[in-house]
Amino acid sequence: MRKHCYYFGGGKADGNAKMKNTLGGKGANLAEMTNLGMPVPPGFTISAEVCQLYYENKKRLPKGLDKQIEEHVKRVEKEMSARLGDAENPLLLSVRSGAAASMPGMMDTVLNLGLNEKVVEGLAKKTSNARFAWDAYRRFIQMFGNVALGMEHHEFEHALSTVKKEAGANFDTDLKENDLRRVVGKYLALVKEKTGRDFPTEPKEQLMRSVEAVFASWNNARAITYRKIYNITGLLGTAVNIQAMVFGNMGANSGTGVLFTRNPITGAREIYGDYLMNAQGEDVVAGIRTPKHFADLAGEMPAAYKQIEQILDRLEKHYRNVEDVEFTIQEGRLFILQTRDAKRTPPAAVIIAVDMVREKMITREEAIMRVTPSDLDNLLHPTFKPGIKRNVIAKGINASPGAAVGQVVFTAADAEKWTKEGKQVVLVRQETSAEDVGGMHVAEGILTSTGGKASHAALVARGMGRPCVVGCGDMEVDYAKKQFKTKKGAVVKEGDFISVDGGTGEVMPGKMETVDAASIPQYDTLMKWVDAVRRLKVRTNADTIEDADIARNRFGAEGIGLCRTEHMFFAPDRITAMREMIIAGNIEAREKALAKLLPMQRADFFGIFKAMHGFPVTIRLLDPPLHEFLPRDEAAQKEVAESLGVGVEVIQQKVKSLHETNPMLGHRGCRLGITYPEINRMQARAIMEAACDAKKAGVKVLPEIMIPLTGTLAEMRMTKEHIVETCDAVLKERGMKLDYMVGTMIELPRAALVADQIARDAEFFSFGTNDLTQMTFGFSRDDIGTFLPEYLDKGILPVDPFQSIDQEGVGQLIRMGIEKGRATSPKLKIGICGEHGGDAESVKFCHRVVMNYVSCSPYRVPIARFAAAQAVIEEKAAKKPARRH
Repeated sequence: MRKHCYYFGGGKADGNAKMKNTLGGKGANLAEMTNLGMPVPPGFTISAEVCQLYYENKKRLPKGLDKQIEEHVKRVEKEMSARLGDAENPLLLSVRSGAAASMPGMMDTVLNLGLNEKVVEGLAKKTSNARFAWDAYRRFIQMFGNVALGMEHHEFEHALSTVKKEAGANFDTDLKENDLRRVVGKYLALVKEKTGRDFPTEPKEQLMRSVEAVFASWNNARAITYRKIYNITGLLGTAVNIQAMVFGNMGANSGTGVLFTRNPITGAREIYGDYLMNAQGEDVVAGIRTPKHFADLAGEMPAAYKQIEQILDRLEKHYRNVEDVEFTIQEGRLFILQTRDAKRTPPAAVIIAVDMVREKMITREEAIMRVTPSDLDNLLHPTFKPGIKRNVIAKGINASPGAAVGQVVFTAADAEKWTKEGKQVVLVRQETSAEDVGGMHVAEGILTSTGGKASHAALVARGMGRPCVVGCGDMEVDYAKKQFKTKKGAVVKEGDFISVDGGTGEVMPGKMETVDAASIPQYDTLMKWVDAVRRLKVRTNADTIEDADIARNRFGAEGIGLCRTEHMFFAPDRITAMREMIIAGNIEAREKALAKLLPMQRADFFGIFKAMHGFPVTIRLLDPPLHEFLPRDEAAQKEVAESLGVGVEVIQQKVKSLHETNPMLGHRGCRLGITYPEINRMQARAIMEAACDAKKAGVKVLPEIMIPLTGTLAEMRMTKEHIVETCDAVLKERGMKLDYMVGTMIELPRAALVADQIARDAEFFSFGTNDLTQMTFGFSRDDIGTFLPEYLDKGILPVDPFQSIDQEGVGQLIRMGIEKGRATSPKLKIGICGEHGGDAESVKFCHRVVMNYVSCSPYRVPIARFAAAQAVIEEKAAKKPARRH
């Protein structure tokens, strides 16, 4: 028969800390602590494989498990010198969950198992503490009723409150023995009323039903949600730990607590935690009584305090990590119930990782692996003060992290106007477009009712470091009334304050208190170690001098991988000239308008080259369709007509002629440059003149000109000819020599398929994974929010493909593009410039396919640097031979 149960007790265990996949984290650590000789109550673990079998067998436990459980219970009985169900000498058990990945509080627990009306009397007699016995019994009925019988906690709490009120008791601890007897009576009657059956009194039945209930809790709603949030996948299920009960509620010399070997909030090297005397474990976290700080135990029980200090120090050194430890003191005797690697705040994670290296406890590479990319992300943005209750009125997609508080405005123009008046605003839109960039820049945060993580709002917000929630289908935006309504019935009007959490996607009314991004010296130390390990270069996506400066000097960017030139045209002093060019009827008129834009573009590029002195700058030629530069509403069209000195019908006719059924597949990218080569020539001239000016000013310039949306060699060749001809002409005019490169974005599936051909003329590839994902899946990145949540809930997609690269499909095109491109040009420089460049898993994929660099928005540069280092460490670990056990 397959081994399903693993014993621990008497200083020896069947398992150890390396068996987490089989025993779960809790079971593996109980075995490990037992082997270390620590005071762990005896018990056994039912393996996580049984959980898998339970679900494969239509929620039935495997045959033979009951016999193994019975054998292991006998071993516990022998070690504890007590028997389950024996009224004279009772043994009580706890039944707890424990998966390989820590999921605190997500699955079910049953304590004090084995009690019935006879055993409770025997327990009272054995302990000479009737109050304790009846308190344990009422707790067991409530927990078993909730976990195994499906009853609600509040049903029991109502009965308890009734007795407390009648007894004049403020707290549970004020109840006397007779009061608790009445509580038990009410509980048993409640079970009969709600289930139609008497409460089970046979301990073996109680045990088997509890085991089954814990396995069933693996797929309860909160556990499923937790695994989604923390991307916990690939586990067999939960193990079940059955352990002899020890009691902290047996009087003044008993107690229980939860401790951390270091402060998990600040990272300080100090024992942190709380305890309660005369209490059971759930009392510490339930909030019914106010716990005491651990330091107070030194005065109450100095011997236990010293023993706990020694054990915590030993556990931290053994596991080489901060440990979260549960303990119980039963009548002066200490027991350790659990240890696990502690959850910690992002600042604490960084501080502890660096401090442990300095203490020679872990290596630098281990420190890098101890911090998650999301820890860094949260470290760089303001957050809402922990512990504040949230009144969530709507929830959308968390597109850009951080906490934003401000008054609601519904137009970018109002955002700019109100900000100039000294107000803080949150810009609320159905969707955003390039025209909204000014308002987005001054807003505290952005909230849209449509869109996904690769929508315009999401991309721009991340680039600016603004908190952003998109695809908030819970709300309906009404521009005419200047308000939005939520499905929960809330109505938020212009000028009302709201709080937006870009990390969770939650929207709350009013002004919530925020906490500024932390400044930690250890962060700089950790990032130096990161840069020493990684091989992948990290650039930034930046369209302004300000963004370039922030990305390089604050976040450590090593160049620009994407400078979007179209954003430069929306400034008030430029949009008019751009519109002149668009409505021009011939090449002469277009060139005249473009001549006005040339010095502006040149100045922009000069500033960016200067900010990126010594690093490469990749400038993408005009990409979006021209209709994006013209307004759609009649009032705005009239204003544009007046500014250009033409009739409104001219603007309306041009808007009509530029209309496309699907603009993303239309007249944009290199197609524009082929139709209107004068646009590319102007931009190429502006780039090269700026490069020459910068070089003359002592700046080391490395310009890379990028052609968007190339799908054929002919497109690449024709566009490159225009660029090279113009650039070489400028160099000749200036009498200068300057190296530059001309490459292309690979953002069409066809481009990846014929990459070997395109590489004949392209000097570099940059994968535009936003559009490549869109074209490969046939998903609109602006509309995916309408069905993506359902796709994720039903497991059709494991993750938003615009958030993390679809390595199976899109990733295959990327691999193919790289292999084909380098087959033609072995030294071809290859990078990525979609927002995936700031996603940790995508960065690791880019490392594995041997790209030269990734590029992402400024605020995600540290995440990319970090993930690139982790990729190297993971690669090393994968190459090490597996240890034999």
